[in-house]
Amino acid sequence: MVRILFDFQNCLKKGLLRKTDPSKNKATKSIEASLKWLEEAEKNLKSDALKSSLLSAYLAVFHSARSILFLDGYREKSHACIARYLEEKYVKKGFLEPEWIDMLDHFR
Repeated sequence: MVRILFDFQNCLKKGLLRKTDPSKNKATKSIEASLKWLEEAEKNLKSDALKSSLLSAYLAVFHSARSILFLDGYREKSHACIARYLEEKYVKKGFLEPEWIDMLDHFR
């Protein structure tokens, strides 16, 4: 499973998560991208393009999650490591339910 290969510490050690300056601007742009991908997912779904809809929906979720990293001052080089970051910094502290991380991993 992904969590065995990519835990939070391994993501840091391998440079797949990197500390950077927090950026509200990058977080906002990521949320904007998320909203555009969500619109795309809805259009694809209405057109019966189910695979495209699923991919667009995943990108909406990805950009939403990524915005949190930008606010916290992290940059990812791995989609899997975004989930590991959220687990470490939010789920373990009780700020986010683990079901959201499971959904992100499953979606990916």
